[in-house]
Amino acid sequence: MRARKDSAIPPSAERRGATPSSSRPPAPQRTLCLPHELRGRLAAWICAGYPYETCGLLIGRAGKEATEVEDLVQARNLNRERPGDRFELDPDAFAATDRRVREVGLEIVGIWHSHPDHPAIPSQTDRTGAWAGWSYLIASVGRQGLFSLRSWSLQEETFVEEVIEP
Repeated sequence: MRARKDSAIPPSAERRGATPSSSRPPAPQRTLCLPHELRGRLAAWICAGYPYETCGLLIGRAGKEATEVEDLVQARNLNRERPGDRFELDPDAFAATDRRVREVGLEIVGIWHSHPDHPAIPSQTDRTGAWAGWSYLIASVGRQGLFSLRSWSLQEETFVEEVIEP
């Protein structure tokens, strides 16, 4: 499915089974600190990978109220059955990155991936594979480029949106 020409936002996420909300009161909102230079690098990777989902790792330091992203790693999407709407992050890239960043006192603090022609909200598939405490940066991308970039964290089985700041 392609983005509608009359809309800057891609079509509804119903097909993806998006479930970011809950009936519980909202948890305190966390912040994802993502410098502008990293946003530019991320946008280039995501746009170059369109129409397929692209993915990678967020590297930095996680605190109680904020996650500081200091670097990004691009990983291969190993999903060959549905690469347009699913991703499987290369476990070798994960392991190598984990070893490398621990040596310099950093850690993997989350995952980034794209949603081609869909909103940047977590799908049920995203929820199934999510780990509590990590940030999940999702980019909505279409033929015209990057539409939006949103971050989420899993809190008590529910995704809660994080504020993205430079």
